[in-house]
Amino acid sequence: MNRSMVIARRELSSYFYSPIAYVAMMLFLLASGFLFWNDFDPGQPVTMRTIFEWMVWLLVFVIPVLSMNLLAQEWATGTIETMMTAPVGEMDMVLGKFLGLLSFFIVLLLPTLVYLGMLAMYGRPDYGTIFTGYLGILLVGCLFISIGLFCSSLTRSQVVAAVAAAAVLFVATIVPWWAGSRTTVVGFWRKIVDQGVFTRYVDFSKGIIDTGNLVFFLATTAVFLFLTVKVLESRRWK
Repeated sequence: MNRSMVIARRELSSYFYSPIAYVAMMLFLLASGFLFWNDFDPGQPVTMRTIFEWMVWLLVFVIPVLSMNLLAQEWATGTIETMMTAPVGEMDMVLGKFLGLLSFFIVLLLPTLVYLGMLAMYGRPDYGTIFTGYLGILLVGCLFISIGLFCSSLTRSQVVAAVAAAAVLFVATIVPWWAGSRTTVVGFWRKIVDQGVFTRYVDFSKGIIDTGNLVFFLATTAVFLFLTVKVLESRRWK
């Protein structure tokens, strides 16, 4: 675990030297700030529900950009070979990369607490609903990061990694939501649609912590981290 934390700290610090990370952060905060005004209108429930729900869509495109270099860059530059010859296991590397980006994602969310302060100045926020909204966003972020990390482990090209991760997230998030909005979807296909990421997240934005949704995000994140470890193990012997 100590090795994972060392890698996580290195990964976190690297984002503050990357112009791409700053561009992604700026666009994310500008978009979230624009969306916040829908929650700030008089008469609206003081829950930040609009910004939380739209934040999921933003992350479909932001996370692939932030995760594309996690392992793809290591493959391209050959530094991963040095890391693998050091006393660092595949699990240490994967967890370190994951925790590093997750830490940066939390940093990305911190400025949004300003919106909560503004709501508290002019209204009475529903802190319980806002807390579950942040919890849901963190779970979505964990899942998206694990998918981005997995895609980054499959290629040496950062662009391919970003496009692949965005495609997977698009299929897992936007497609089920679009299909679910069509009244013709019934029976078995309705059950498939209800497994979409956005559908699973909506309960959190409403202040509901469903055990099934919690297990879904944690288990799916663990599965993609496990798959990433297996990819690294298979490449070690090539």
